[in-house]
Amino acid sequence: MSPSPSFVIPFSPTSAPVAARFAHTLASQGTEVILAGEGPIDAPSSPHVQVLQGLKGKGAAIRAALGRVTGAITVLQDADTAYSLENSEALCRPIREDQADAVFGSRQMMGLEAELLADRALGQVTRFVTDVPLTDPLCGQRAFRTEALKSVALTSDDDSVDAEIVVKLAAQLFRMTEVPLVLASTPHRTLATQLARLRTLVRYATVANDADNQHEGYTTLERMDGATNYNAWLGQRFREHLGRRVLEIGAGIGTITEKLEQGLELLIALEVDRFYVDRLKNKFRGKPHIRPYLSDVALADWEALKSERLDSIVLSNVLEHIPDDAQAVRRFRQILNPGGKVLVLVPALPQLFGAIDEAVGHHRRYTPTALRDVLEGNGFEVERMEWMNLVGIPGWFMNSRVMRRRSVPKFQLKVYDRIAPLLARAESHVKLPVGMSLFTVARAT
Repeated sequence: MSPSPSFVIPFSPTSAPVAARFAHTLASQGTEVILAGEGPIDAPSSPHVQVLQGLKGKGAAIRAALGRVTGAITVLQDADTAYSLENSEALCRPIREDQADAVFGSRQMMGLEAELLADRALGQVTRFVTDVPLTDPLCGQRAFRTEALKSVALTSDDDSVDAEIVVKLAAQLFRMTEVPLVLASTPHRTLATQLARLRTLVRYATVANDADNQHEGYTTLERMDGATNYNAWLGQRFREHLGRRVLEIGAGIGTITEKLEQGLELLIALEVDRFYVDRLKNKFRGKPHIRPYLSDVALADWEALKSERLDSIVLSNVLEHIPDDAQAVRRFRQILNPGGKVLVLVPALPQLFGAIDEAVGHHRRYTPTALRDVLEGNGFEVERMEWMNLVGIPGWFMNSRVMRRRSVPKFQLKVYDRIAPLLARAESHVKLPVGMSLFTVARAT
């Protein structure tokens, strides 16, 4: 039998009676309960129940309670009679099956009541900010792999902690899913609660996420990860030339990794930054054919990589990050048998080099001649070289060169992503005279 989860129930003076009722029910089942909040509460006398008092605000209560949790799964339970304790089994199941790190209840919210309309609107804002695949990300009944929830640094003291949890789990690429909930009534949300959540979401949409601002380039990577149509386009281009055993150089946060992995025997995702490797491990937990590998290109164990019988190497916007690109290409040739392929996407046109390139660590943008020279001068024969993304040139020039922005504005990227399928179809039928990227397939000679 699977161990029971630990319940964290934050309470206020008005919700204390409901929290106490939940705690009595759970204590009778031998379940660990941490009640945390402000004001008196009629808690059951049980070794399984802990009460933390004098904590003003939901965020402060949750932070304090998490330090006392001992179970592998934590259920965050709002003290609201709309949420039945019987839902907890369905919430915990995907975590026990290692299919998710966080599971949110999905309320079937029908009607035109002000509270329901506000919840739906805030759900839309949350999805825009985080790109999470959740229809109801601010539900008051959620389950988490405890280790994952404890790994995020929560700072909110009030009800905005609900939004903060979603933003920060998404930032670390934890796997999130949802299950439908049957509610006994409409959950009660005060106007102050909704405004606090909205303020937090707006802050994270407009300034650096305080879980990730130690890495300036993360903002651009995270925003590019939300460009689903554009990334699908790139993934399709790579898959057309891909083998079965693949080394991806510079996997970042796994945006392209995710588009390549289906059907492969092996995908080694090499990344030099532990910050990103930790996120790759979160994102691909439960997929043993994907192996995050922490290493610099210059320091990787190339003999060990050669023994993996790799047939393809993928670099998606990575070669421009490597100071000595010629030496790196020689390393790639070292581990590939003749006929093996290196697939390269690089930013093109040195005239576009600007603030965004600097922010994400680019050493250069390529011309066709420069890219061909570095490949063919170090053991490869170029089979295909094509311009990509003509339409993106004006936006990049304005943002990076003229306005000196350090990342692509999220709204602009969303608009661009809407037209990406049209661009993909158009570019598949027309040979572009120029573009902001170069896509190249080269064969080991």
